[in-house]
Amino acid sequence: MSEYFSLSECDVIGFDLDHTLCRYHLKETSRLIYESFARYLVEHKGYDKDLLTLSPATWDFCFKGLVVDLEDGNLIKLAQDGTVLRASHGTRHLSTEEIIKHYGPKREWKHFESLNTSYTRSGKFVFCVTAKYYFYDNYFDLPGALLCAKVVDMLHKRGSEVTVDLWKDMVAAIDHNYNTSAFKEDAGWYFPSVKRDPARYLQPCSDSLKAWLRSMKNAGKVLLLITSSHSDYCRLVCEHILGRDFEELFDVIITNALKPGFFSLVPQQRPFRTLVNDVEESEGLPSLEKPGWYSQGNWPHLHELLKTMTGKPEPKVVYFGDSMRSDMFPASSYGKWETVMIVEELEGEGVQRNIAAKPAEPPLEPLGKKVKYEGMKTPSAASEQWGSYFVDAHRSESGEDEVPKLTWCSYSIHTYSTVAIPSVEAIADLPLDYKFPRFSPDKPTTTGYFPRPPDSLLKMYGTVP
Repeated sequence: MSEYFSLSECDVIGFDLDHTLCRYHLKETSRLIYESFARYLVEHKGYDKDLLTLSPATWDFCFKGLVVDLEDGNLIKLAQDGTVLRASHGTRHLSTEEIIKHYGPKREWKHFESLNTSYTRSGKFVFCVTAKYYFYDNYFDLPGALLCAKVVDMLHKRGSEVTVDLWKDMVAAIDHNYNTSAFKEDAGWYFPSVKRDPARYLQPCSDSLKAWLRSMKNAGKVLLLITSSHSDYCRLVCEHILGRDFEELFDVIITNALKPGFFSLVPQQRPFRTLVNDVEESEGLPSLEKPGWYSQGNWPHLHELLKTMTGKPEPKVVYFGDSMRSDMFPASSYGKWETVMIVEELEGEGVQRNIAAKPAEPPLEPLGKKVKYEGMKTPSAASEQWGSYFVDAHRSESGEDEVPKLTWCSYSIHTYSTVAIPSVEAIADLPLDYKFPRFSPDKPTTTGYFPRPPDSLLKMYGTVP
């Protein structure tokens, strides 16, 4: 395999939608998602109204890459080998001694070996009440980690134990806000808010990005859009960020893809379905015969169509996405596709954003009671409580030295991604034949990040500029 990756060598270029082609105003969206879940717990399940009141400092807890241990209510940050680097019970930080009490002297999390298999569950918001843990790896469900922690705090304040009822209630809150018909029926609080004021939450794509997409089509590339969002929400988002003619940019659009099952549920894969007025036809298609807009589906049937469209027995496909569980791991492991991971945390660690594409932040308003939010942390920024997304210091077994270790997230990026970038906008001005150094087991973990690695990784290897 070449040590470089180039889009010009790909026959097919695919994109996830949310947090990939579409960037969100993370502060606004995170607050909306938190409020949507919290209001359900308060209004439908009788939880304390104080859940609706957050201070700016509270958002430091909101950090991507945490695992909630459903057996004891702890949230943990993992090293690449499964060592517990940091942990909290509710929002309370656990000391080294407390971590050892929970996880033993070697701080080993017992479910680590099964973490990879959790990637194969289907759907965007999987929160199984029979599971032992849940991995928060995308911004759509990330505020749920903060809400879970806040509820654990409240239960302990009352002298109550954490039970499975909490996780059942969280599942119900997610379903209430994101189920199949919620957009159409204006159910919950998330979709009605975005429909009412999309500019508050969605960042329009730059002219250079739209021109970049057109240039790839003009160069003969097949362009895909594959999202787990439903067709009605996809249409609203795409019209806002790309314009009403967005369908012309893509050869195939697949909504309600139910990733990672789109890739992993072979041979029990779901058939593709056609759509009429955003309603799925009841009869599944035996195969995919032509380009167009479809729902659900699976990558083997898509692969057969791509063979026909490209005229090649094994077309080379690259897929851009933001979720390790839904995008990178399944696309690379099952589809054998090249993968480009969108890692907004790079911008929180010294990697400059494309200034020309940076929009103004929308104004912030109170959540719950009248509170100022000027100091609210962006969820993609490093956290005082949780540290860096990529690297963390770990006390040696002797208890004396702080040894930097790669996080589980950083290891996963290096293992399952071809390249990692802060945004699609970051490469939109580059020529299609630009050669990106790719991640490789034979190369340092810093190789593969564009335009450069995060500060914490550079510091770990002693190469901070």
